[in-house]
Amino acid sequence: MILYDYWRSSAAYRVRIALNLKGIPYQSVPVNLIKEGGQQHSADYAALNPNELVPVLVDGEVTLNQSLTIIDYLDEHYAGPQLTPSEGKQRYLVKALAQDIAIDIHPINNLRVIQQLNHRFDIDERNKVHWMQHWINTGFAALEQKLAPIRGIYCVGYEVSLVDVCLVPQVYNALRFGVDMSAYPNIDEIAGRLNELDAFQRAAPDNQNDAT
Repeated sequence: MILYDYWRSSAAYRVRIALNLKGIPYQSVPVNLIKEGGQQHSADYAALNPNELVPVLVDGEVTLNQSLTIIDYLDEHYAGPQLTPSEGKQRYLVKALAQDIAIDIHPINNLRVIQQLNHRFDIDERNKVHWMQHWINTGFAALEQKLAPIRGIYCVGYEVSLVDVCLVPQVYNALRFGVDMSAYPNIDEIAGRLNELDAFQRAAPDNQNDAT
């Protein structure tokens, strides 16, 4: 199994966590999103994924992009903890909360959005940080309320789920851009506990071979 990866990519970070939780060995192929104008824009990589984004997972004849779809694939085809329940109310609760993070918060803070703000609208570093903080705070304020009545030691009860897999990379970004996590005690506590787990530690950006 091959994962086309970038150490700071939130989406790739999610997939690394899932692979580690399931104990699936894989080969990481770094795609530097900054170097050489962004290696994701190279002809070879664009042929693999015309979206020119990471991650991409290659498993034999199967090639997938989109982190949530990749994790669904791993859930359906590999043993290990089921990150999205297979049925019942909990299945849809987990999916909705994961999408709150991966679809509502993350994309508008993505590298290519920030690059456009820099190149087309001449946003400076201070305002870039304000942009990141605003959208993370907006998303976290809602997520904090949703977690309060349903959380256990993790986001949804007492088993690690897809929500947790999405949460930790987003908290990493929040801390990177100076978000005050004291406003989100549920999120902060859960993320801290998750970061004590080996699967999450090994997936952390600073522990990747291409970290710079």
